[in-house]
Amino acid sequence: MSTVRARVWRFKIEKGKTGAEAVQAVEIGQGPLPISLAAMVNINALACDLRKTVNQRVRDHEIRLLLSYIIGSRSKGPLGVECPALDSSAGHIKRFVSECTGLGVMSAASQALFDWTPKVNGLGSFDNYDTLPGKAAGVYAKTGVRPDLLYDLPAGPIAGEARGRRRDAKEMFPPGKGTPEQRKRLEKLAQWSVDHGNHAYFMSWVWLGAGGVYVDIFLPDGSAALADLKTGWIDEPGDAKSWQFRVPRSDRRRVVAPAAEGSLTFLGELLQLSGETTAAGAAISRLGMEAEIAMDVAFSREEEQLGTLAGVPVRGRWIRGDVLGEARHEVLLGVLGERVEVDRRVQRERLATFAPDRLDTFLDGRLVTVVRSAEGPRPTWDRIRAELLERT
Repeated sequence: MSTVRARVWRFKIEKGKTGAEAVQAVEIGQGPLPISLAAMVNINALACDLRKTVNQRVRDHEIRLLLSYIIGSRSKGPLGVECPALDSSAGHIKRFVSECTGLGVMSAASQALFDWTPKVNGLGSFDNYDTLPGKAAGVYAKTGVRPDLLYDLPAGPIAGEARGRRRDAKEMFPPGKGTPEQRKRLEKLAQWSVDHGNHAYFMSWVWLGAGGVYVDIFLPDGSAALADLKTGWIDEPGDAKSWQFRVPRSDRRRVVAPAAEGSLTFLGELLQLSGETTAAGAAISRLGMEAEIAMDVAFSREEEQLGTLAGVPVRGRWIRGDVLGEARHEVLLGVLGERVEVDRRVQRERLATFAPDRLDTFLDGRLVTVVRSAEGPRPTWDRIRAELLERT
């Protein structure tokens, strides 16, 4: 289990007649955000369009590539980066590593801050438009500025934007009032939010450098979806002095037509209701069935049976992160024959606490990942199963 240093910001949008006019932000504080390499691999392994063919060799290669650049810690230490190799790589490889890390850190932040529970039917992608909730096709624009993911929270949906950049500086957090890139992206997201009925969103901006992995997290003020933030892991208070910047006036038309007086748009319903009671719930259930079909295909393609989990067969294999030479990590990628319910409260507590003899495991839906140090022996399936089904 590793950590990344997280700096958390609260921001609010000042709105005018034409939309967002200014953004004001204040730092809440900093702290060690727990991050699981197994969870990061799991999230990226599922980041595909379920309607397309998943090439197993390509997916395995992507996992090997990611684990060759990112360095986990045997103790509760910082997540590291193989910076000399990253700096020597082509631009598209740098972007791949930073974006994969960004998505993984953003999802870890969502768990630590607002207790999002990872599950296949609780996450949509703005890149894979069909994974968005049902009637959202008439609410969210297909083109233009868009966030990355849509999280399904009890208080309502929240969009997440993940960015990752290489930073060559002794001080990993840019000082002052945020970078021009951060401000520019917040400007665009602020206008996207206003155009979509003041939609809740947040942004995580990951920095990769010799000092490890750091992340700036920007959270909207006054959002009902983020009313009950979990900030107990923050150990350093922030600077109470706020910073503000103006949002350039946009000539673009609003992408969401205003509702007739007294009527409730689907987006309004989506923000007020949650779960299977909404139209979105039905669409998410449909997506869940498609995910099950994709997992059935993945399970049938795996030849080696690892063992069973609560009586359900698990097939898969170990993949070494050795693209750059000698491997530091090895990851087990396993597919379950069907879903197995686990205590997600225990899984969240495992991500937030450290035990020297604990495995880095993660189970989401029917995909299980285990990351281990390549120097030691592989854990037995009995040990993996015992930790995955741990109840306390």
